[in-house]
Amino acid sequence: MRGMKPLCLSLFALGLPAEALPPAASLLPLPRPELETLAVSTAAERRVPSVHAVQRSLRPMLRGAVPQGFAERRAASTRPAETADPGFRRWIAGFRGRALARGIRPEVFDTAFDGVQLQSRVVERDRNQAEFSRTLWDYLDGAVSDARVRNGRAALAEHRDTLERIERRYRVEAEVVAAIWGLESAYGASRGSTDIVSAMATLAYDGRRQDFFEAQLIAALQILQSGDVSPRRMTGSWAGAMGHTQFMPTSYLEHAQDFNGDGRRDIWSDDPTDALASTAAYLAHFGWTYGQPWGVEVRLPQGFDYALTGERVRRDAGFWRRAGVTLADGGQVPDHGEASILLPGGSEGVALMIFDNFRVIERYNPADAYVIGVGHLSDRITGGSAFRAGWPRGDRALTGDERRELQQRLTAAGFPTDGVDGIIGPNTTEAVRRFQRSVGATPDGYASLRLLERLR
Repeated sequence: MRGMKPLCLSLFALGLPAEALPPAASLLPLPRPELETLAVSTAAERRVPSVHAVQRSLRPMLRGAVPQGFAERRAASTRPAETADPGFRRWIAGFRGRALARGIRPEVFDTAFDGVQLQSRVVERDRNQAEFSRTLWDYLDGAVSDARVRNGRAALAEHRDTLERIERRYRVEAEVVAAIWGLESAYGASRGSTDIVSAMATLAYDGRRQDFFEAQLIAALQILQSGDVSPRRMTGSWAGAMGHTQFMPTSYLEHAQDFNGDGRRDIWSDDPTDALASTAAYLAHFGWTYGQPWGVEVRLPQGFDYALTGERVRRDAGFWRRAGVTLADGGQVPDHGEASILLPGGSEGVALMIFDNFRVIERYNPADAYVIGVGHLSDRITGGSAFRAGWPRGDRALTGDERRELQQRLTAAGFPTDGVDGIIGPNTTEAVRRFQRSVGATPDGYASLRLLERLR
């Protein structure tokens, strides 16, 4: 579903791996986690520049914690734990035949699986994806915190030459690439130290999403066969995302770049060059428009028609100007082609005018919270101001059960949502709007606890 995505920070409730959404030529480099911030140890202990040592990665989708540590000096500690399991050994033997049939050389397979054992903690994390709801403003407090902005500016300055060359090559702004880096791994400080072959084999053997993880495991073996990385240096999150900007193996195969020219597409090393270039290449592939903002904060006039809000409604700048929409500071809205108005916090929160580049960032991660986080962080890194409008901070996020109850009650009241799935997409938003109109409330489509209580 498109439109305002829920701030439930797990997509496993859909019955699909979040890594596979939305459909695309390649799978998204998006499966990890970390919503909390964490002070990490000194730069010397992490072997990263001092600007990196502040916060962990920040994702609006909970996948379980990304283990700390990375790089070659941690390689020994990432070797899979010895957990005997005869069934797993039989599965590996069977999978070996399937891998060789896909072109994996026997010696590559055998080296990759040397010492690999079933990872019980990975299975536990996959099976216990607790649904976690968080408001957008709480998420942004961490995603665009003062520390993350400060570290982003330092990282941008430190890697300016590299990022400028990447910008010239791929026509994606340096600050956007830096913002994704900041949210994915806190500028390289939290890349994950889980052995990818072991984790993908464990999840494929577990069987709940066997086809998906077998595909990721085949891709991981193809990466190893290409010589870009050795098996035990191929580390990342327990769900398979790797490197500074957290690519899944399938996304790596399609979009990873050897930008420093050393013959390897190395997204794992302390040098972030290839990972940053790979992220720019990914965005460029999906249609990034150089010079176009992801979005801008706007002010809506009194009496604005809230039926015009939402990603489905796209109008040119002239239309919005005639409708009385201005920039938050009162200036004229820019003309960057057709744009939509989003109200992620309802009429009491920030109003955003979003452009096509918003939808390109969605290809990296489809959650609105993530896209707004990347966009706003990129603006702040380059000196932009914080949002001028406030948020309805007295509200809390609806739980999954509450979102489903909201859909059930809306449908029962004559405002069908076309399904009860806990996803506040465009159908539910429109149903909320129609209910709000029927009771004389501002029809902003905002699914709040107050609205649910009124339905009750």
